[in-house]
Amino acid sequence: MYDGPFCVLCAVDGPKQRRLLYEVLDHDPDHDDIRRFLRRLQQAFTARSCIVHGITTDGSTLYPVPLAEFFGDVPHQVCEFHILKELIKVVLRVVARLRKRLAAQTPKLPRGRPRKDQESQRKARRAKSIEQRVSELFEHRHLFVRHHPSVAQRARLRQLCRGQRQLRAVRAIMDEVYRLFDRRCRTATALAKLARLRQRVRRFRSVGKTLDQLNSPNLEKAVEFLDDKLLPATSNAVERSNRRVRKMQKTVYGVRTQESLEGRLALDL
Repeated sequence: MYDGPFCVLCAVDGPKQRRLLYEVLDHDPDHDDIRRFLRRLQQAFTARSCIVHGITTDGSTLYPVPLAEFFGDVPHQVCEFHILKELIKVVLRVVARLRKRLAAQTPKLPRGRPRKDQESQRKARRAKSIEQRVSELFEHRHLFVRHHPSVAQRARLRQLCRGQRQLRAVRAIMDEVYRLFDRRCRTATALAKLARLRQRVRRFRSVGKTLDQLNSPNLEKAVEFLDDKLLPATSNAVERSNRRVRKMQKTVYGVRTQESLEGRLALDL
């Protein structure tokens, strides 16, 4: 958690929602800071004869190398929420690009009212139709990333994608992404689905480069939880502990210095 010039590193026991260890830095963390923090965490586990069965982090590049050094082959789960958040941003950018491409097809009309001849009237109708379509795509863009759309929302999606094969492909890709995180699957099944999804995306050259996020190695680590019922899919435990600190800061405005942050975290611990 970042707070002004400070960064708070913390480890939280997911099942019990309890903070285990924290450290307040006065700078942005690097690999050496993470190694020092993990060394303290490993020593605390050893002193209490605890066993680490799995670790959940966000998608930062700070964690994989130090975690492999200190905890070896312990399953490393990348937070599902952070992965989906990034993919949703990418998909919305694809929809925005397709919307702009559709808007570029609007025929240019002379200023003033359209002429009475048949060709001018046809161009005016087409321009109005495209303008309305672009407006609807912008208004209902959230439907392309909604996890569980209703029957009415699916009908609206079919209407929005009419005649636009790429829009249908974008929504189908998002459906496949959500299926990767179905608890009824195993990790091997999810990885096989991911391989097929990547092949499918590569076939759509117009959107394939934009969806390069699907080739991120973090996506493989985001499905580790499927083989372990106790391994949390998200880092909600850490986020909740961070929200407790934010709530403290709203109550007591003085919780902004390193000393006060450490004191409040110690009380929370």
